[in-house]
Amino acid sequence: MTELADASPAKCIRVLLAEDQGMMRGALALLLGLEEDIEVVAQVGAGDAIVDAALAHRPDVALLDIELPGMSGLDAAAELREQAPGCRVLILTTFGRPGYLRRAMEAGAAGFLVKDGPVEDLAAAIRRVLTGETVIDPALAAAALSAGPNPLTARECDVLKASVDGATVADIAAKLSLSESTVRNYLSSAIGKTGTRNRMEAMREARQQGWL
Repeated sequence: MTELADASPAKCIRVLLAEDQGMMRGALALLLGLEEDIEVVAQVGAGDAIVDAALAHRPDVALLDIELPGMSGLDAAAELREQAPGCRVLILTTFGRPGYLRRAMEAGAAGFLVKDGPVEDLAAAIRRVLTGETVIDPALAAAALSAGPNPLTARECDVLKASVDGATVADIAAKLSLSESTVRNYLSSAIGKTGTRNRMEAMREARQQGWL
């Protein structure tokens, strides 16, 4: 009697891809789809669509950009940890900022890579995070260690974020349900901690460091 070989196919890794640039998203999906063991099961262009797509398609790995409309990839990673704990998160971004790396790890991400690497490395990272490994770009890891923690409090970050587009102190106070004097105190503290001269410079510096 001839033994039958086990012909059951290897399990494909199901990937959700969140990227707001359509051309980049399509290219990534195409390249990852060429890998025999990877299947892109969902693509979204906005951060606030990530959780719903994950719940609908049940991916093994969510590949998230950071700067997305609707919700950042970092905030979405934190929500995925709560609502889809079986999905591993891999952050893939143009912005290799030390503060982003720290925030990604705090949000429960299993990996953090910058977009300038070859797709083969990305595919390998997807496989590795699925086995329980944490995958971090080595240069970024070293930069994060030397940069130190975010000196801004959560409220100082909120006030700086609300300072965009020329918002006045009164606008910020109304948006955050704070008094104007409290807003001024937070802004003054943030300016001092960032070593800048005004709130717009403080906001730019905080963004550059990945603290916002």
